[in-house]
Amino acid sequence: MTPMTRLSKSIAAVLGAGTILLAATLTPTPFGAGEALAQQVEGRAVEQASPLGGNVPGDHLGTASDAEIWRAVRRGIQGNVSIPDKQAGVMIQSEGENWRAWRNGPITTGGAWGMLGTIGLLALFFVVRGRVRIEAGPSGKSIERFSEIERFAHWLSAVSFILLALTGLNLLYGRHVILPVLGPDVFAALSLAGKYVHNYVSFAFMAGLVMMFVLWVRHNLPGKHDLVWLVQLGGLFTKGVHPPAKKFNAGQKGIFWIVILGGASLSASGVSLMFPFEFSMFEWTFGVFNTFGADLPATLTPLEEMQWSQWWHAIMALIIIAAILGHIYIGTLGMEGAFDAMGTGRVDENWAREHHSLWVAEVKGETGSGGTAQPAE
Repeated sequence: MTPMTRLSKSIAAVLGAGTILLAATLTPTPFGAGEALAQQVEGRAVEQASPLGGNVPGDHLGTASDAEIWRAVRRGIQGNVSIPDKQAGVMIQSEGENWRAWRNGPITTGGAWGMLGTIGLLALFFVVRGRVRIEAGPSGKSIERFSEIERFAHWLSAVSFILLALTGLNLLYGRHVILPVLGPDVFAALSLAGKYVHNYVSFAFMAGLVMMFVLWVRHNLPGKHDLVWLVQLGGLFTKGVHPPAKKFNAGQKGIFWIVILGGASLSASGVSLMFPFEFSMFEWTFGVFNTFGADLPATLTPLEEMQWSQWWHAIMALIIIAAILGHIYIGTLGMEGAFDAMGTGRVDENWAREHHSLWVAEVKGETGSGGTAQPAE
């Protein structure tokens, strides 16, 4: 036997022994013939009798695989590790494939089409309808629409949300839009700064949400006049039509609840992302839905909780951004006199009577107006 042959056989023997030891290490629980395998799979005990499948010292599985064991590994079963990061005990987390596919597929693509579609519809509306003017003309008299504290709450939420939207959209679309233009170094620095802005400004947004809810919730409860407003589409598509409305019309109430409820949900998922592996928000939520007959996952691993939080955070952010685009349009370019409400806090009285006649009558103590617009004298 030549030296090369002996060397080759020695290497093969060492590799074979190493393979056996690796298989023995990866096998979660050693067992002998006739014994049952009890393995924790996502919090549930799975018992299955497994054959030896090979003459290996220690009676391990050897060359035979146990489908349930490796299925558990692929699902993200967590073992014990000696390092502080217990998440390192997860060998494979295949749900990450689904997370990436949905994030880079339907969520990113659908969000882009949703925002572009909203902008396109607003542009079409402007071309067809034009700017909604004060039909009676400016009266020269003004009426207080919002107090200083109300405007502070609005602008606190508005400015912080714009910053959050820009920095968040960079995470979804920046590598496709900004990276090719600015290059990797500038894009990396911009994204890092955006991360800190996003994290810290989020608390200002949450404070604004609380303030707006406390100040305006009583004005945004549904009323019978909202049905009339919805049937007539607020008179936005028909000149001379001004359905009666109180301080907030049905359209504004819709925006209010989208921002409050969507913003609360957005904030909850955001806090979960800022403090990873600390909350089980979706496992609890799925449990509530399951009591009503839903068939949602009853148990989620910490990594799956983070994936669901990221999904939901992106989806809700894109929905709110699309709604706010319409709100910004109406409040600036789309309607004459509307910006004054949050700009100075006072609006022209004829504007107020055309768009919020019931509120004007209430403020001025008028009766018998019937919700019709009355030009100011």
